[in-house]
Amino acid sequence: MKKQKIIIDCDPGIDDALALMYAIQHPSLDVIAITITPGNVPTSLGVHNALLILEKLNRLDIPVYAGLENPLKRDFVSAQDTHGIDGLGETHFTRQTDTAAQPTSAVDFLADFFQKPTDVSIIALGPLTNIAKALQNNPSLGKHCQRFVSMGGNFKSNGNCSPVAEYNYWCDPHAAQEVFEKLGKSIEMVGLDVTREIVLTPNLLEYTRHLNQETADFIQQITRFYFDFHWEYETIIGCVINDPLAVAYFINPDICAGFSAYTDISTEGIALGQTVIDSHNFYGKPSNAHILTTVNTYSFWKDFLTTLFHAQIDEELVKKFI
Repeated sequence: MKKQKIIIDCDPGIDDALALMYAIQHPSLDVIAITITPGNVPTSLGVHNALLILEKLNRLDIPVYAGLENPLKRDFVSAQDTHGIDGLGETHFTRQTDTAAQPTSAVDFLADFFQKPTDVSIIALGPLTNIAKALQNNPSLGKHCQRFVSMGGNFKSNGNCSPVAEYNYWCDPHAAQEVFEKLGKSIEMVGLDVTREIVLTPNLLEYTRHLNQETADFIQQITRFYFDFHWEYETIIGCVINDPLAVAYFINPDICAGFSAYTDISTEGIALGQTVIDSHNFYGKPSNAHILTTVNTYSFWKDFLTTLFHAQIDEELVKKFI
């Protein structure tokens, strides 16, 4: 089976770390580069965390590019209250190697890479800051990538950093607005309506110890802080892992369903960062996004666990735990 080539733009982040572990080890994906955007953590810390995951997986051959340090226009507000000061749940892991990010910036790398048509897709797991800036430098970027999947936004679900906004688009709404307006390719929006269905529960986490103790220990360490946050603010027993679903959907689009519509992003006022989705075609504008609204949670967990733990799962037990 021919592997699908992808570039992952991310802001690691607990769920980004899980998504990287998933994508890098998946037999149908070839991660050719990782670009770091400011979001869950500052860019320099995101670089450290991405390299830490690559080191853990013995995949330091994958280049990492550091992106911009701030959103296009608004002040930077990280999500370290959610992910911990270190971005990985206050684990403060140290790296064993001194591998560094590439000398080329993420923006220049993306703009240059997509100067010509390619067979490479982008999975964007954080704010769209790097993508928007690269698009300014190379307006053909969207037309020259195969697919563009973005974890961000929300349709009927409430926001997670305001009543109406999801964090990635709220963090840099001007970048999100610019990408939705100018990418020139349908944005496959994996928003809170579907990611909120992907909850790592204590039962599920405990079950993974029977699959691979070392991997289960690592995941438990980085998600403990996340578990506490979700209980305090959302009264959820477990934690929502948003980003891995974007990877799973890229691999198998049938795992989710939705509809296509014109979508814009609010850049000011109380609706800052809100995805304004014209589901009834009031504006009469061509669709620029595919909005996901339902997800097969079992299909996700089956592939995610099989990939991360290199083991066959007990299907009936997993169904009980999700």
